[in-house]
Amino acid sequence: MTLPSVRCPSGGHVREVPYMRYGHTAVLIDDTIYIWGGRNDTEGACNVLYAFDVGTQKWSTPKVTGTVPGARDGHSACVLGKNMYVFGGYEQLADCFSNDIHRMDTGCYSWTLIAAQGQPACWRDFHSATIIGRKMYVFGGRADRFGPFHSNNEIYCNRIRVFDTDSNTWQESPPTPQPPEGRRSHSAFAYNGELFVFGGYNARLNRHFHDLWKFNPGEALSQRSTLPNRVICCL
Repeated sequence: MTLPSVRCPSGGHVREVPYMRYGHTAVLIDDTIYIWGGRNDTEGACNVLYAFDVGTQKWSTPKVTGTVPGARDGHSACVLGKNMYVFGGYEQLADCFSNDIHRMDTGCYSWTLIAAQGQPACWRDFHSATIIGRKMYVFGGRADRFGPFHSNNEIYCNRIRVFDTDSNTWQESPPTPQPPEGRRSHSAFAYNGELFVFGGYNARLNRHFHDLWKFNPGEALSQRSTLPNRVICCL
């Protein structure tokens, strides 16, 4: 499959697509894909919001207001209604892991730094955040044993933290009898009110994972699914 090169007219010139990057996020709200954050080794990290209209196949950079998050990579982004919630990541300017939550209201393109209540989730990057109902479930990620600054003493979380978007409060998920190994760079998705986590990497164990876990928020129960050694898929 070959995708066309997409450009966006802007005034009298043509603006290129966002510069090449990794560690960014992309979410779909209505008919618009929003790309935020990420970095490359030439340009550094980015905090510009890019919008791609899937109907017109044109890029734009909406004019935003409010408290714009610092440029970062390895954060998460998830959608509730017309809001995009950004959590964590590694901030370039501060040179540290983050545990703040920012909300982008795509109805008016306004950023809000949420004054979250309760014990916040530990600062981290390359975790996952998934909306189930009106709560955000954060799992995994890489952090540092001694604080938000990177000292090469990495730790990998295996707990689930819950953020209630109605009360803006962090909640501790009840302990599960069989939690997964801590990891980063995994994938996560919600299906029928349950959280599924696949794969990831733990540098302390020097181990890549190919296991699949299911978490039921109502029962606080995590369950590992058995996968065949070889997986074949069709695209």
